[in-house]
Amino acid sequence: MIGRLNHVAIVVPDLAAGTAIYRDTLGASVSAPQALPEHGVTVVFVELPNTKIELLEVLGENSPVAPFLERNPSGGIHHVCYEVEEIIAARDRLKADGARVLGDGEPKTGAHGKPVLFLHPKDFCGTLVELEQI
Repeated sequence: MIGRLNHVAIVVPDLAAGTAIYRDTLGASVSAPQALPEHGVTVVFVELPNTKIELLEVLGENSPVAPFLERNPSGGIHHVCYEVEEIIAARDRLKADGARVLGDGEPKTGAHGKPVLFLHPKDFCGTLVELEQI
């Protein structure tokens, strides 16, 4: 069902500083910041030959990553994102197998402009999983 790893998301306390580490220290290509108020984050994507790293910064008082950053003030890995061909079929299969889909269970538009869903970390070895339709 899952395809390739699309990205690993890392919450950072300072997006500019995180961008500088990946761009200036590690020599990676980093996208321009993109504010996603509907998701409560500002993101950049670090482009790698085989995947991406998504750096997330809190945006707004109700950001869903704010509690993560409070528990981990230096930041850290937040979730992994896998590609799926058909997100509704993947959701329905996972739910039938007992997996919990976060939120209202309906896909939302993600940072790449494609439908995404998040799966409960307790159902996936303690890891928050994002599915993105390709």
